[in-house]
Amino acid sequence: MSDLVTVRLRVNGIEREGRCEPRKLLVDFLREDLGLTGTHVGCEHGICGACTIVLNGEAARSCIMLAVQADGSEILTVEGLMQNGKLHPLQEAFREHHGLQCGFCTPGMLMTALDFLKTNPSPTEAEVREGISAVLCRCTGYQGIVNAVQAAARTLGAARADRGT
Repeated sequence: MSDLVTVRLRVNGIEREGRCEPRKLLVDFLREDLGLTGTHVGCEHGICGACTIVLNGEAARSCIMLAVQADGSEILTVEGLMQNGKLHPLQEAFREHHGLQCGFCTPGMLMTALDFLKTNPSPTEAEVREGISAVLCRCTGYQGIVNAVQAAARTLGAARADRGT
């Protein structure tokens, strides 16, 4: 057994710390050590996107990264989207537009869409499809997901306009 290492992260705005083997994957550290089970483990090869989180402001696959590599990073998981008891506009749009499907890919879809909308705040349908193409929906229910991302883009755009940003 390897010596344990300390990993310190800021997760969903909260300083977190844990000790793990150096070979432990970030997704497993989040789920098993920090109890944040919203991030799913899919293919464990970075292909399906179920494990997508936002790491230092950009979408990243947590199943192809070691926890020790993320030491000192800021992470946003699906658990951090809801603020003050209110769903994030993306979560609300997924609910309203039936983008949840079976729900397995949903955390990865949400985190990927969050990062995508940051760089393309008013995408076309084709751009949404391209933007979320790195996350696989085994239900093949992409239309609801695409509709949800476009609805969230409109909601987030209206909020930005109200704030004057």
